Amino acid sequence: MGSQRNGFKKESFILAVDVGTTSIRCHVYDKEAKVRGSCSTKVVLLYPEPGLVEMDPDRLWKGFVTVVKGAVQDAGLQMRQIEALGISTQRGTFTTWDRTTGVPFHNFISWQDLRAGELVRSWNRSCTMKAIHGVMKVLHFLSRRKRFLAASLVVFSTQHVTFRLVWALTHCKQLSQAVDEGNCCFGTIDTWLLYKLTKGLVHATDYSNASATGMFDTYQMCWSGFIGAVVSLPLSILPKVQNTGHHFGSTDPSIFGVSIPIMSLMADQQAAMFGECCFDVGDVKITMGTGTFMNINTGNKPHTSIAGLYPVVGWKIGTEVTYLAEGNAADTGTAIKWAQKLELFSDVQQTSAMAYSVADSDGVCFVPSFSGLQAPLNDPKACASFMGLKPSSTKCHLVRAILESVAFRNKQLYETMLRETHIPITKIRVDGGVSSNDFVMQLTADLFGRKVARPHCCEMSCLGAAYVAGLGAGFWRSREELKKLQSTDRVFLPQGAPQGAGSRSGAYAPVLQSWERALSRSMNWYNKP
Repeated sequence: MGSQRNGFKKESFILAVDVGTTSIRCHVYDKEAKVRGSCSTKVVLLYPEPGLVEMDPDRLWKGFVTVVKGAVQDAGLQMRQIEALGISTQRGTFTTWDRTTGVPFHNFISWQDLRAGELVRSWNRSCTMKAIHGVMKVLHFLSRRKRFLAASLVVFSTQHVTFRLVWALTHCKQLSQAVDEGNCCFGTIDTWLLYKLTKGLVHATDYSNASATGMFDTYQMCWSGFIGAVVSLPLSILPKVQNTGHHFGSTDPSIFGVSIPIMSLMADQQAAMFGECCFDVGDVKITMGTGTFMNINTGNKPHTSIAGLYPVVGWKIGTEVTYLAEGNAADTGTAIKWAQKLELFSDVQQTSAMAYSVADSDGVCFVPSFSGLQAPLNDPKACASFMGLKPSSTKCHLVRAILESVAFRNKQLYETMLRETHIPITKIRVDGGVSSNDFVMQLTADLFGRKVARPHCCEMSCLGAAYVAGLGAGFWRSREELKKLQSTDRVFLPQGAPQGAGSRSGAYAPVLQSWERALSRSMNWYNKP
């Protein structure tokens, strides 16, 4: 093998793994941040009952080990050439396990899981919540402190860990028993992997992951004793929260043959933000995957939202904390996959050309809300719909309407962000699978009236975790160095009238208006309690 040649052995690399919703991917990066080797495997989701979404912890662990070994082999390297490991993970998916045996009490309960839906609804309607909101409003009025305003607007959601954990504690006997005996560990995916990699020595997470659980106080930068007390969660089971670029420990040599320092744990959206080098206040990152996540760097202060933007910790490196405000739209890739299943097209690559092949969507509007509408509308009862269909509507019109809806949701999130944060936007970078669609990208730039840049590689979460690990290990020296490594595939500038007539934001006003009418007609559709 090449790595045996004289002097070649000295070359070292950074390894990063991203555990997403659909796959686990591992990349080996060199000094230029180029991918030298890769390996991926599918994440197997289990659906024990309708609305329940789980993952097998042991299967996930085996998948993790497989992709690490596979990527290093693919790069033709030896494990000892790996200087550090970084891990990025989907957020809000958790399990609990026995502190002494390390055996999980139940499968991972996914962020998509709805088992706590009823619990969340009854809590949001409860007298306790109304009382908390009232007290917080008074405190805000008296003190003018934004954190009280934030607390007066808090509503619980099933995407946050809080009530899925409450559900597990009430339904899993072994688990509640272990809590009583002080023998229980809670962890999101990063914490479980770290625990396995260090053979049970380390029970920790980082600030970016903790801040996305709904159980963390971003103002005090610690687990929320208040939420713990309100919904009676035992804080003793929670992991220690460390810096994002902390030396979390090293992998047990029995796993990969050598011991590799674990130098970053990071939540996927925050990792993508770092991978896009959005280090400055006002930098915006839009990830368009299964759903769309829009993040803006708000600097060293958490943003207090009244329209459903969520304040998360971007990263904490050394003493410096960077906060992000985040909005999301749940059904981006989902809508496109659904259209493919209906055979509106056979290959996703065709959709941009199909949309451009017609002058407009012929009055057809699509509302992408298979799982309700998030910020700024915040309506879980909304339905997905096509409106304005005519006998003359073709597949191309339908596809164009679907792609337009993705860009329209981007515009809604973007305008909410501008209105709420009052932060001047410095740059906008877009990643994720759907960002490879030129039609969506161009329309987004037109609607924003801003240039939008797309990188060469769409797997930014992996790169972000690698960057943080590499900075911690001294593999890269500074963020300035990382900015120089950044590559852009294409920049989309807002155009007067691009191909496909009437793409100007101004010319789009009537289309946008009818889409907003369609949106309001799709709202409050399901009469769930």
